[in-house]
Amino acid sequence: MKALELFAGAGGLALGTDKAGFKHVAVAEWNSDACSTLRLNRPDWNIIEGDVRDLTYSDFGYDLDLVAGGPPCQPFSLGGRHQAWNDDRDMFPEAIRAVREIRPKAFLFENVRGLARQSFSTYIEYIVLQLTYPSLSRKVNESWQDHLSRLERHHTGTGGNKPEYKVIPPRVLNAADYGIPQRRERIFFIGFRADVDAQWNFPEVTHSQYSLQVSKWVTGDYWSSRNIAPTQISPSSKAIAKLSQVTMESLLAPWVTLRDAICDLPDPLLTTDITNHVYQPGAKPYPGHTGSVMDEPSKTLKAGAHGVPGGENMIAFPDGTYRYLTIRESARVQTFPDNYIFQGPWSEAMRQIGNAVPMELAAQVAKKIYDVLNQAELQKKLLKRCV
Repeated sequence: MKALELFAGAGGLALGTDKAGFKHVAVAEWNSDACSTLRLNRPDWNIIEGDVRDLTYSDFGYDLDLVAGGPPCQPFSLGGRHQAWNDDRDMFPEAIRAVREIRPKAFLFENVRGLARQSFSTYIEYIVLQLTYPSLSRKVNESWQDHLSRLERHHTGTGGNKPEYKVIPPRVLNAADYGIPQRRERIFFIGFRADVDAQWNFPEVTHSQYSLQVSKWVTGDYWSSRNIAPTQISPSSKAIAKLSQVTMESLLAPWVTLRDAICDLPDPLLTTDITNHVYQPGAKPYPGHTGSVMDEPSKTLKAGAHGVPGGENMIAFPDGTYRYLTIRESARVQTFPDNYIFQGPWSEAMRQIGNAVPMELAAQVAKKIYDVLNQAELQKKLLKRCV
């Protein structure tokens, strides 16, 4: 199956869709260091460097199986200026233009969880309606509010009986719930062309915080299996008794911790033999930015427009010391392969990683899309034989 990847960054989503079975006709990204990372690691990919607004999407072919990407998220990020639709960094219009021009069988777009805030609920409605009726594009000099009103009238009128795309209600997924060693929430927009017989649902959660707590404080398996003493204060006996009750969550696997992700990597102060595993000095906590403890999933890795945002991307060790995660450790947290090499200086490489979708989460979501499209195609062939 063929896919076009937009706003690729360092390639977290693209690697995930590739692992799911999609083959890219092109991978587009504007940042030169990120493009260098992509070219170094995937020399066989068609990497297009530049502003996607200059692209003619139909040049990549019509009827592609998937268009995917993470439109730049600064307009909606908790760390951004929150200008949303008034921000010229909002690339959702380009994602929608790609759907309009290519008419793919499916699309997969993701963004920061900040977009799911109540203050942006109207804009989510606007995005969903545009993806449902991509041919009803915004007119010259038409405000987004007027365009939304036109889409709403179309949807509640005759257009509602003939959607161009079936858009799944957007959902925020926590990467930790899917076996990724990081508490990272992203919102996903997924849809299928109306003529595709798609019966799709989001992947089921596989891991839970509850199970991690049980393994620590009820069975003790977490500590004993890693041959370490508890590094955290035990909860009260009442809380432990509550954890002992069997629930649906207790049947899931425990969340994967930062220790699990990086424990086999040597101390970067003692070795420089591993690519991208170099000690970076200067880590220190400050209010609200206290780093990630070893025996929980990492906090959300973040990236600022000007590099690493202070104390977010560091380890808070049990002995009270702190150190920045190396590039390689951060890549582990985002589930990039160990042979994936990041280009650019430390701050730029960390920015690439901090902006990425965890590869394994992307793969799980994309594999569901791949399977649904495959099943729909098989069903279509079967019906032709019966006619």
